[in-house]
Amino acid sequence: MFTGLVEGLGKVARLEVESAGIKIVIAPPNNMLATESDGHQPTRCGDSIAINGCCLTVISIDPGCWSFQAGEETLSKTNLGQLVAGDLVNLERSLPASGRLGGHFVQGHVDGIGTVDMLKRDDEWVTIGFQVPISIGEMLVPKGSISVDGVSLTIVIAEKARFTVALIPHTLSVTTLGHRSIGQTVNIETDILGKYAKQFLIGSPR
Repeated sequence: MFTGLVEGLGKVARLEVESAGIKIVIAPPNNMLATESDGHQPTRCGDSIAINGCCLTVISIDPGCWSFQAGEETLSKTNLGQLVAGDLVNLERSLPASGRLGGHFVQGHVDGIGTVDMLKRDDEWVTIGFQVPISIGEMLVPKGSISVDGVSLTIVIAEKARFTVALIPHTLSVTTLGHRSIGQTVNIETDILGKYAKQFLIGSPR
C-alpha cells in the first residue's frame, strides 16, 4: 500500500531484456538510501517500491542501485516498457503501519495508460489534461482522487475519456509531472473505493 506522496526522483541506470520481461536498474536519490547507521530502516530485497505508480519488488541491491523485474502483464498495462537509461522516475516505498497517510490509498496496481493532451500554465501553476480509456474514465469523479505516475492528485474535470488536474509548483518540482509534455504517457490508477462501489452496483460475475 502506498500514499501517492513521491519520496524522490530516481534515475534509470540501465534496462536488461529478459526472457519474460525486463530488468530495471534504478539509482534512487540519496535521501532514499538510508542505512541503519543513519537511524533509518534501509531498503532490502523483497521490499515493495512504487515506480511511476507501479508496485515492483526489489530483487537485488548494489551500491547506489536497486533492481526490479517487470513481466509481460506489467509492461502491457504501464509505461515502464518505454523507459530508457537516464529517464527520471517517481519513487515511493510502501507505507509502514505507523506511517502518515497524506495522499490517498494507492495500491500500485496500474489500471492503464493515459496520454497528456493539454498543458495550461498559469504563472507557476500548471493544469494538465489526460486522455484515458473509457474504462478508466467511468471511474472518475470531480474532486475525486487519482494516481498519475504514482502521484496522488485531485481531479478537476472528469469526462467520459478524459480528466484534468491542477499541479502546484512543489509537485512540478519534485515529481516527473514537471517534465511531461503533450503526447507523453503516464500510468493511471483510479481510486480503489470507486472500484468497489462500481463492482457492488453492477454485481460480481459468477
